[in-house]
Parts: sequence; structure tokens; C-alpha cells
Amino acid sequence: MSNQKQQKPTLTGQRFKTRKRDEKERFDPSQFQESIVQGLNQSGTDLDAVGKFLDASGAKLDYRRYAETLFDILVAGGMLAPGGTLAEDMTPTEFCLFKAQEDIETMQAYAQVFNKLIRRYKYLEKGFEDEVKKLLLFLKGFSESECNKLAMLTGILLANGTISASILSSLFNENLVKEGVSASFAVKLFKSWLSERDFNSVAASLRKVGMDNRLLELFPANKRSCEHFSKYFNDAGLQELSGFVKNQQSIGTRKELQKEIEDQMSRGDPLKDIIAYTREEIKKNNISEQTMIGLIWASVMSSVEWNKKEELVTEQAIKHLKQYSPLLKAFTSQGLSELTLLLKIQEYCYDNIHFMKAFQKIVVLLYKADVLSEEPILKWYNEAHLAKGKSVFLDQMKAFVEWLKNAEEESESEEEEDAD
Repeated sequence: MSNQKQQKPTLTGQRFKTRKRDEKERFDPSQFQESIVQGLNQSGTDLDAVGKFLDASGAKLDYRRYAETLFDILVAGGMLAPGGTLAEDMTPTEFCLFKAQEDIETMQAYAQVFNKLIRRYKYLEKGFEDEVKKLLLFLKGFSESECNKLAMLTGILLANGTISASILSSLFNENLVKEGVSASFAVKLFKSWLSERDFNSVAASLRKVGMDNRLLELFPANKRSCEHFSKYFNDAGLQELSGFVKNQQSIGTRKELQKEIEDQMSRGDPLKDIIAYTREEIKKNNISEQTMIGLIWASVMSSVEWNKKEELVTEQAIKHLKQYSPLLKAFTSQGLSELTLLLKIQEYCYDNIHFMKAFQKIVVLLYKADVLSEEPILKWYNEAHLAKGKSVFLDQMKAFVEWLKNAEEESESEEEEDAD
């Protein structure tokens, strides 16, 4: 057998040229930049002419491929290098956002240019949002005037719905936060946004993308408190934003508190321990007794799997509430708290249809357990009830209310006799 290696066969034949459409075009934004800069220089400060030029150029230039380059030029005059400095390979244009006048009217006009461009070329929408996120990360590389213009423009674009509030996530960058850049920029941005829209609209936009609970992250960890946030934004004249953040934190605290009370119940912790814990939380978080009784009611009613049969659920509810009546009693020391509890019970029985017939029995049980007293019950019956299921619940309570009134009259007459 030969030790020589066997020669491998080779393929021969005609060599085909790659078809032009299959060749991957090299990414080269310099020619694109040259065309855009030239067009902007010709249009000058006439933003209507700029809009028309951009509209027409989309048919000839590859906006889809060079979206980032396009937006860099419109904002900064040329392509941006990492960190926010202008790339030096080409002369930038003087006709861009950063070189424009620093006033709200000019920024509104620029916002219109971006709006029209994105409406005309819908595929630029995501690229533009990514561009704004990138620009916010480059804030330290821009001058104070450039930051001011960008803040005003961003606020207007948020108000118009051109971009979503998710872009704010860039402001939570650790380096920007640490140096106070994020909070300072946010003040200008929110002022601009609120000059275009009312606060309810701003709050709705923040909630939509989960930014409503993250605004404290504009500050470093050692200053990340409601008190610091409120002082900073109140001093800047943004009291509505401070109030909103405080309320959001309070809602978050209340949800956590309700969850903890439910967990303590499911573990079977002694009621005296639950009461002590809850009193401590009231003091610590400055929560009113009226708010707390609403949370406790929700916790008590969430801590059990209810029977779906109407005839069985009333009996189950009475047994369950009897067990937790000392907890409810501990946080109904005021008439207003009792009335709050009555309204919560009415709402719950209306929202959970199989509890509709249980309302009167629950109220009577809590009356006998000294959780509810005559005056709040009569006030609820006469004037303070909700519209939800009103006729059904008032009808259920009619006989008991009559009994209460008679008992009250008898008590009064006895007191008068004793006085005589």
C-alpha cells in the first residue's frame, strides 16, 4: 500500500460574478452627510425650507440606513463621536438645533420639523427615539446652552407624543446622576413639557411606560428621598411634580403595607402583634387612621378564599370577620374612620356580587363587636352612602336603622328620667 497521500479532487468550472443586488453596500455616511449639510446650508434659517428639503430628500437619500447621521446633523450640525463631540472629518453646518436661538418659539419650530419628518417617514420613529436617548447620555459633552435647547425640545416632543417618556431612562445613568446633570436637565425638560400640557397629561405619559415610580432615581442613592426631591423641584417651581412623586411613593408604601398585613394574617400571627406593627407603620409613614382602616379591610378580605355560593359566603364572611373584628376595632377610634369602613364594605359588597345580600349582616356583626357605632351608621344611611347598590343596601338596612333610632330615643328618654 502506497504511503503517498491521495490527492483530493478539485472543482473546476466557470466562475460566476456576484450579482449587483447581492453585494452588501459598504456603510459610508460621509456622502450622505455631505448631501444633508449642503441642503441645510442652502435652506439657512428658513425652517419651512428645511422641512421641504428633508421631505424631498427622503426619496433620494437612504434615511433608513443613515437615520442616526441624519438626526445628529439636524441637532448638532454634524456626526457625533462617542461622548457628544463633533466628528472632525467634515465641516459641520451652522444651521442646526444647537446653533439656533435659545427660546421656546424657536424650539417649537424645530419640533415641527421633526414631527413632519417622522410623520412623512414613519420608519424613522424608533431611530429618532433611540437618538434622543443617546443625546441624553451625551449631556456632559454639550454646553449649557445646548443642554437648555435639548431640554426644551425634548419637553415639546414629549408633549406632542412624538417620543415616549421611556427616553427618561437615559437620565438615570450613574455618571449623569452623580454629577447632578440629570436633575438639572429634568427641571428644564419638565418646565417645557408642562408649558405645552397640563399635569394630568404628563402623569398619564409617565405611568404608561412605568416612569411614575422611577423619578427619585434622578438623584444619587444618598439623596434619593421624597424630602430631597420635593425641596429640589419645589425650589425650581415644579410643585405639581413634587406632589405627584410624593403621592406615588405613598401609594407604593401603602401597597407594601397591605401585602405585609396579609402575609402576617396568612402566617397566623397573633392579632396583638399585627395591631402593634400597624400602629408603628402609621407613625413611621404618617398615614391617617381613615387610610389605614381601608387597607386593613382590604387585607382582611383578601386573606381568604371565598365560597362562590351566595348562601354560603355570608356565613363564611361572618365567621371570618368575627375573628378579625379586634383588628378593625383598633383602627376605628374616630367617627370618620367608621364611616370610611362602612363605605369600603358597601363598595366591596357591590363589586363582589355574591356579597350583595351579606351587607346588612356584616354591618350588624361589626356593630355588636363595637367596631361600628350608631352615629356613623345613621349618617351613612341618611346622607353619606355611595351610589353603588344604594337601593339594595338601604333596603337591607331599613329595619336595623329603625331599631337603632328607637334604641337611641329610649336611651335619651331614660337619661331625662334619671335627670329628673
